Amino acid sequence: MKNIKNITFISFSILFVSLFTACEKDYFDTQPDNQLSVDGIFSNRGQTETWWAGLFSNIPDIWDQPYNYQYGLTTDESDASNWINPGINSGAITPDNTPSNFQSLYERIRLATIFLDRVDGNIEILEQAGGDQIIQHYKGEARFLRAYYYWRMMKQLGPVAFAPLEPGQPGDDFQIPRSTWDESVDFVLSELALAKSDLPVDYYLDGNAVDGTQIGRINKIIVTALESQILLYHASPLFNGNTELADFKNLDGTVLFNQVYDASRWDRAAQKAIEAIDIAEANGKSLFRVEDSDPFRAGFLSSRNLFWDGWRTEGIWVRPSSSSSQWEIHAAPRSTAGTAYNGIAVIQSLVDEYRMDDGTSIEDSDIYNEDTYTDAATTYYAAGTNAMYTNREPRFYAHISFNGSDNPGVEKSGINNSRVEFFYSGTSGKSASPRDWPKTGYTARKNIHPTFSVNPWVTVSRPAMLIRLAELYLNYAEALNESNPGDPNILLYLNRIKTRAGLPEMTAGLSQEQMRQEIRHERRIELSFEGHRYFDVRRWKIAGLPGSNQGGAFYGMDMNKGTFLSDPAFHTRTIGFTRAPWQRKFYFMPYGQNEMDRNKQLVQFPGY
Repeated sequence: MKNIKNITFISFSILFVSLFTACEKDYFDTQPDNQLSVDGIFSNRGQTETWWAGLFSNIPDIWDQPYNYQYGLTTDESDASNWINPGINSGAITPDNTPSNFQSLYERIRLATIFLDRVDGNIEILEQAGGDQIIQHYKGEARFLRAYYYWRMMKQLGPVAFAPLEPGQPGDDFQIPRSTWDESVDFVLSELALAKSDLPVDYYLDGNAVDGTQIGRINKIIVTALESQILLYHASPLFNGNTELADFKNLDGTVLFNQVYDASRWDRAAQKAIEAIDIAEANGKSLFRVEDSDPFRAGFLSSRNLFWDGWRTEGIWVRPSSSSSQWEIHAAPRSTAGTAYNGIAVIQSLVDEYRMDDGTSIEDSDIYNEDTYTDAATTYYAAGTNAMYTNREPRFYAHISFNGSDNPGVEKSGINNSRVEFFYSGTSGKSASPRDWPKTGYTARKNIHPTFSVNPWVTVSRPAMLIRLAELYLNYAEALNESNPGDPNILLYLNRIKTRAGLPEMTAGLSQEQMRQEIRHERRIELSFEGHRYFDVRRWKIAGLPGSNQGGAFYGMDMNKGTFLSDPAFHTRTIGFTRAPWQRKFYFMPYGQNEMDRNKQLVQFPGY
């Protein structure tokens, strides 16, 4: 949806103006005098539905670069500091330059509140066939989106200040403190429950066929999946008995994070996760799989093709449009036809997390080494590739471009462009470009279509999965391991993901802590580059620990060296870049100073 011009929607602490002026003609069907009142909008079906459609505009696109800049390039997944380096990486994050988009979320929340207040009076919709149900569904979606936008703010800011549930009036008091975390969760969950009661399980044509024109609309499957995510976070160490944040208080002394650990939250999270799985699978959802006579190839194709062939099967909440082409052009190597940008660098610690093809870690493997080079080419890499990249699990070849890997898209014509060369003088190395090279010697290749080309421009349009079934399986395994360690369903659901990826099943016998680490490892690999890592390391409170550190030195191969594919000088672990040390304040983003100045009841997160 295009933005409304010349209208200022600021946070809820400023009274919404009842008259729109100077609106874009293609946003609302304007009246002859080019003035649209709220009464006029909600008496017209087309204008009301345009308002309703606009409520979806703050749903993120996880493959769009601004989103990934914040939630990918500030984690131990990736880097693009040759182009951009978010302030948190240098420590230069303040209330004046907060990366939070809280203000635009408050704008959308207010528009949802006005919609809920006014839509019942739209006679034109009510007079349509099934008009009552149309409005019921619209209201359910508006209520869901209002709750979801609060949830997005909570993930960014912690406990938030909630706007009134009715449109503001002159004289209303908008000096509103933060609610506690527990109050915030209770409110969002209560709103989701109300929304769910107004929504269908899914949107169907006559019979049982899902209506493909309604992809992206909110249904009970999506709401239940979001409830699962919220309850998982609510049970996690950052939010459950976090005495480290006992000093985070409102002005009246109210402590904003509960100080007593509640183990029952994990049980509640597990129950909601299996409820979300059951409703999804009962309505046709399943893990996407590609069949092949070679199990390894099946695992590779299942992981690679998931994002363009598998969203109908595995996608729970699907965003109909996605800027996946922007992801592709930024991540693909320069040897791609038309010369891609070659700059979404993958950090060595993530590369190391991918298992060997027998399921062992690189530390436990008898065959992993970084000192030899293979003589044999495969579908996945060229002869001369370092042995550290051989015999790895299928997802490694679907997610990571490394020195010697096959080109993820369509290669340029000419010698050696069918393979990726990151060494200094290579086709995608540092010597031939001042900025378009990855500081670690790796780039992301997940969600790059094999037909992708820059010139001629070829990209396969596809939706983005905001929540997919694999996430729900991991939610369930994690919550169940915390609430009932040893339950056989932990392995059952974890192994479904592993075997889909071409790995052998895990066997029983791990301790709760060992299983916890396996589940966290699996989330890091399976959900890599999809916006989860930023929040996972925070909710687990491991962001400052070795192996999951979000600050300090980050490693890769030596981009300043290498004159041929098998050059040992390139294949040397070296510091690629350094970020500011982890600080407690980085658990959350600050509220903007403009909001602090308007709402004197707000308290800032400690450290800002």
